[in-house]
Formats: sequence, C-alpha cells, structure tokens
Amino acid sequence: MTRVILFNKPFDVLSQFTDKGTEGTARRTLSEFITVPGVYPAGRLDRDSEGLMVLTDNGKLQAKISNPKFRSPKTYLAQVEGTPTEDQLEQLRAGVVLKDGPTRPAHVEQIAPPELWERDPPVRFRKTVPDAWLRLTITEGRNRQVRRMTAYVGLPCLRLVRWSVGEWSLDGIAPGTWRDA
Repeated sequence: MTRVILFNKPFDVLSQFTDKGTEGTARRTLSEFITVPGVYPAGRLDRDSEGLMVLTDNGKLQAKISNPKFRSPKTYLAQVEGTPTEDQLEQLRAGVVLKDGPTRPAHVEQIAPPELWERDPPVRFRKTVPDAWLRLTITEGRNRQVRRMTAYVGLPCLRLVRWSVGEWSLDGIAPGTWRDA
C-alpha cells in the first residue's frame, strides 16, 4: 500500500533529509520532523518558502507529482511587495519569459491577507511600501518559479507558502507537523 505524507515545511528548512551543504553549519532538514522510513519528497520547496510538501514511498506517484509533463497543479499564497495592477496579473496569467524559457500560464488572483501562522523570522514590514497577497496556481515546478515570475512583473515576493499540490492541501496541518493523506 502506498504511503503519502503531507508535511507543512517551516521557513528555513531544507526539503531533503540530509544537509550536503558547504556552509560549515548544519541547516535544518526534513529529518528533524519526519522519521518515517522509506518516504521521499515528491518535488522540492525552497528553504525560504513554507508550506505543503508531499512525501511518498511510491516512485511512480513521486514522478507524477514532481514531473512537469503531468501538469500537477500547485497553488501558492504569495505576499508581494507593491500593489498589483491588472496588467501585472494579466502578464502572469499569460505566462512570462524567464531566463530558462517561457512559463505556462498561471491562474492568478489578488486575495485578502490569508489567516496564516506567524513566520519566524517575520517578514520585514515597511510603512512606505505597500504589499499584497496573490493566489497563484502553476502546473510546472521550476526552481524558484513563482518568485521569479512575480519579480519579472515587478512584484518581488516577500513570503511564499505552497498551499496545495493536486488534491492535497495544508488544511489543518500546523507548521512543522505532518499527517498521512
């Protein structure tokens, strides 16, 4: 039977079980939170991003979730610097051209600030620079893709939380905790 784990990855945690970095200091990894043998992440989530990671012991499912050819939808909540214009949102909806090529169109909408946990450390607040929240759904998973897309249209990302992958979501999963799907 296939095992699927849904994990809410905190900020500043690597999306792998071991740290092979050369920074000289140990960084936090999944092994601090998940001790289930034989499960592996289906895709990655940047160290400075938070949210849903799916782990499984099924290689085919892992590939289906993480390989862009399967177009598995991933939804993110992004706090961006600035006030989005309709033109900026339309650019994201149409797809933008990044250094590694054009992105697929994204489903994007501006949303009210979501009720999320506090981030540690908190996002810096600047009185003179407004910020806004976007809900973006993409069907790719390139390195830092959402951050690069929002920056491309002039909306640098301040905080990024992956809310869902396919049918699975973070609903009811606190940061640093997991549950079986």
